[in-house]
Amino acid sequence: MAPESTLKRISRVLLAIFFVVAGVNHFLRPGPYLAMMPPWLPWPVAMNQISGAAEIAGGLGILFPWKRRCAAWGLIALLVAVFPANLQVALHGWPGMHIPAWILWARLPFQPLLIAWVYLTCLRRDATQG
Repeated sequence: MAPESTLKRISRVLLAIFFVVAGVNHFLRPGPYLAMMPPWLPWPVAMNQISGAAEIAGGLGILFPWKRRCAAWGLIALLVAVFPANLQVALHGWPGMHIPAWILWARLPFQPLLIAWVYLTCLRRDATQG
């Protein structure tokens, strides 16, 4: 098996930092996350804490080869699971924040882009890796 590229390793570290920082932010500044939750979701505080903890665990997990695949699939599942909150914000605005509607709609494509980033840096095998 050939070694992976330096670019792929750097990209994975940046991805891990992104998720860990985002996850920690769920605990330090829960207000924006709670405000974007659809009203039909039960237990918003617990959901925020669970998603924050999952982001931290997934971000750390992708740094370790023996945990990477499981952590990556967990992050992809999390990104799919939180999409309704992003859609809620695009449709109804972000309570307590004055963000133009076009920005809220422009956020939606970032979910599949993040999924692709996780896949490409953690799950996809390069042609040189066999």
